[in-house]
Amino acid sequence: MSQSLLEARGITHSFDYTLFTDINFSLAPSESAAIVGRSGSGKSTLLHIFSTFMKPDEGKVTLFGENLYSLNDDEIEALRRYDVGIIFQFHYLFKGMSAMENIEVASMLSGEAIEDAILEKLEIKELMTKKVGELSGGQQQRVSIARVLSKKPRIIFADEPTGNLDQETAELVMDVLLDYIKETGAGLLLVTHDASMATRCDKTYRLGDKVLKEEV
Repeated sequence: MSQSLLEARGITHSFDYTLFTDINFSLAPSESAAIVGRSGSGKSTLLHIFSTFMKPDEGKVTLFGENLYSLNDDEIEALRRYDVGIIFQFHYLFKGMSAMENIEVASMLSGEAIEDAILEKLEIKELMTKKVGELSGGQQQRVSIARVLSKKPRIIFADEPTGNLDQETAELVMDVLLDYIKETGAGLLLVTHDASMATRCDKTYRLGDKVLKEEV
């Protein structure tokens, strides 16, 4: 069996209260997983811990075989630039720039070429010359996803990426993400409230009562 892209063991984290405790999780190449749970259960916090942005109170995260939180700032920044893709519910595009210029920012940083196939699959190729402010919310979200995919990440962390999309566009986005990981061997970890999106992943986990359990 291929080595996991992500391994988390004994993850515990608290704010003013214990959010979750002793969480174990792994993600293999070409595998998709969804984490569901009520608001406030800690889904986004757990995603941030897995994706380089927050060190847990206890436990170990191994990303691409490296002990994540033993790496220095430059090493973590390199992971974010080249290997880790983050998709948020809100797109965080540069509003004064065109759609293509937004995507080019990521491709320049990663050194990867922008592939027309990604733009065509997301049905945004004809929008590339438009300014971000001229695009609908759904179009902006698809541009932000193209920006992430253009750097060819080895793992994608997606926090409610379809939360502001209509059902048809949400299905399109999931098609593209799932095709990407199958074609490249990357992994996808999705946090979502949308059960229909979660069930499209290979595995679904529920975070609740401070623990993470796989749903069968």
